Amino acid sequence: MNINQLKYFIAVAEYKSFTKAANQYYISQTAITQQIRALEETMDVRLIDRSRRPVALTPAGNVFLGEAKAILERMNTAMGKVRDASSGLVGTLRIGYTKGYERSSLSDTLRAFHLEFPNILITCYRCDTDVLAAGLFNDDYDIIFTWDSTNILQEKGIGYRLIELAPLVVALYAGHPLAVRNSLSRRELRNETILYMTPSATGDSFGDNHFMELYRLAGYQPNILFRSNDIESILMMVAAEEGISILPSYVTSKLADADNLVFVPLVGEGEYEKIISVWKEEGKSQALSHFIQKI
Repeated sequence: MNINQLKYFIAVAEYKSFTKAANQYYISQTAITQQIRALEETMDVRLIDRSRRPVALTPAGNVFLGEAKAILERMNTAMGKVRDASSGLVGTLRIGYTKGYERSSLSDTLRAFHLEFPNILITCYRCDTDVLAAGLFNDDYDIIFTWDSTNILQEKGIGYRLIELAPLVVALYAGHPLAVRNSLSRRELRNETILYMTPSATGDSFGDNHFMELYRLAGYQPNILFRSNDIESILMMVAAEEGISILPSYVTSKLADADNLVFVPLVGEGEYEKIISVWKEEGKSQALSHFIQKI
């Protein structure tokens, strides 16, 4: 039994004609008749009733038709996996992302990639930005999505791509006087109690310095009541009316009917969070190369 015999049998069964089946594969009717007869001899069973016009399947042929189609499908799947393996499109892609970025469009990107390359297992890890940077250099992750807390782009052998400049929003409780505004500037938050979202676990990073500089340019030192990289806790404290916070818009854009929370765009130069994807160029797999092309 071989693949061609299965294909010819299926064609005869569907066309109910040796002639039409032969035409489909550009071979003679004699050749296709011989191949199916050889298939029947191998199985020691008659599959096609040639005494009828048009020809018809025997009871055994009806059973074998479904099996033959399933065999071809499994063989095509196996050959596809072998081709993918030979081209590097099989394996695992380890993706780290900064806390809160699970609310972004990253899941759409991962879903599209998975549908195109189903043999690549995508595993995801949600971490602090400094842990992500260390994990990338320790080969814990193949690629990370982060806002730069460690000045990672200054390291040698790094590849990166700008993913988005996520606008910042001010998170306020519904009864706050500024909650009715259409936009706010950082300068207008001078007298507010700030629940500060930091990119790293330390609260003293390259990213923190950037935002502290924005406060300095606004003319004041912020009154920071609480520092955390746990966005859910910050939102809970804002809802409890303990203070306000400044957050990237990807955190809040998918929040519907947020309890006692209002989000107002923060306007001004530099009022965004730069999200980058970062990877090590050395030893980059084909799976990673294909993923980078998609982001």
